[in-house]
Amino acid sequence: MQTDSLSSLVDLDALAAWMDTQCLEQGQIAQAHLLTGGTQNILLRFCRGSRDFVLRRPSRHPRPNNNDTIRREARILGALAGTGVPHPGLIAACTSEAVLGTAFYLMEPIDGFNATMGLPALHAGDPAMRREMGFAMVDAILALGRVDHVAVGLADFGKAEGYLERQVPRWRSQLETYRDLAGWPGPTDIPGIDVVADWLEVNRPRNFSPGIIHGDFHVSNVMFRYDSPNLAAIIDWELATIGDPLIDLGWMLATWPLPGQPVLENLRIEPDDGFPMIDELIARYAEGSTRDIAAIDWYVVLACYKLGIILEGTHARACAGKAPRETGDQLHALTISLFKRALSWLEKADSKFTAVAHTIPI
Repeated sequence: MQTDSLSSLVDLDALAAWMDTQCLEQGQIAQAHLLTGGTQNILLRFCRGSRDFVLRRPSRHPRPNNNDTIRREARILGALAGTGVPHPGLIAACTSEAVLGTAFYLMEPIDGFNATMGLPALHAGDPAMRREMGFAMVDAILALGRVDHVAVGLADFGKAEGYLERQVPRWRSQLETYRDLAGWPGPTDIPGIDVVADWLEVNRPRNFSPGIIHGDFHVSNVMFRYDSPNLAAIIDWELATIGDPLIDLGWMLATWPLPGQPVLENLRIEPDDGFPMIDELIARYAEGSTRDIAAIDWYVVLACYKLGIILEGTHARACAGKAPRETGDQLHALTISLFKRALSWLEKADSKFTAVAHTIPI
């Protein structure tokens, strides 16, 4: 990106002046370059003095809540320091919008790779290495679930009370908002959309042990170490809150690639052999946690339901001419696939819905 375009996203002189107030190295900011295109959050890597930094701030045209999201991200990254959870190390945060026009924070660069962007030779050449990568992801959410959120200062970071009760009504309401988009035909061809919601309400776990939730835990939101199958960091903490940590396991399982089934393009890994099967991932979690996973089917079904409705939003916008039609059609197909997957989990978990599920092709 050209320097003048970069400067329109981040005022480097203002950033340097603020860093002076934080005693963060000295001298000119050098080697500044964007790590993302800036359509979502902006990630800028640069060097000052003898140290490398990564700046994270909202996009060029932030939505109303984006600054609060950045503040929350900085807060949770600071709280996780020293916990054993792999995460980007927080250096400093600016909660004010006066310096750069938005809130922002500085973090340590991550020495790792995103597996969906390609595997290095060490990992690409060894199925056993890929198997351990899957288990490393489970170990990361186990570590996160063990953090005492009250002890690390996050007692008010989210509302745990009623967390599970709010899930289905929240996403049912989200689906209804799509009716305002002209051209959307409705959810008529999404298999079992009411069956799944009703089952979730009837079978909702009554109790859970509150903890920190990442909220969007899948293979595209982790970075692996170059020298081992272990995680270098869990990234993109904008959906983090306090609730039921089994949500993260359910989300991982709902998005885990299955042989012969469609997968979200940004979750695809090649080569894809060697990775653990879902039952093995569940067993790994059970070995490392005191949480009751007897209702894990419920968490996977919820994740399929929620993600399917999120993806259907793009399809609805595409029908209204507000998103590319090809993208909308692709995501609609994935929504259908997710609901089929939900029905297969639902059928396994509760035989009273078997007859309904069998009327819909899986």
